[in-house]
Amino acid sequence: SPPPPYYSPSPKPTYKSPPPPYVYSSPPPPYYSPSPKVDYKSPPPPYVYSSPPPPPYYSPSPKHAYKSPPPPYVYNSPPPPYYSPSPKPTYKSPPPPYVYSSPPPPYY
Repeated sequence: SPPPPYYSPSPKPTYKSPPPPYVYSSPPPPYYSPSPKVDYKSPPPPYVYSSPPPPPYYSPSPKHAYKSPPPPYVYNSPPPPYYSPSPKPTYKSPPPPYVYSSPPPPYY
């Protein structure tokens, strides 16, 4: 009867030893990612410094010469209003004296 228990504890502990050493082969991948990422961010900065200087030097020159002629042209528009207030007050004077000609009839 003692031989059966001797055959069971032998095949079980041998199946749990090989899996652990296989998990240690995964850390190497992260070592390849931080290398190519840092090299791609260095060249762009020096390329942005060549664009701001040209725009401000070419814009203030042609803009100032185009704003001088329009002001003197707006002074030729005030004459029109001078002709409107004149004929209006002259048309309100004749009607009042015409209403005073109605009282004479009853005297007759």
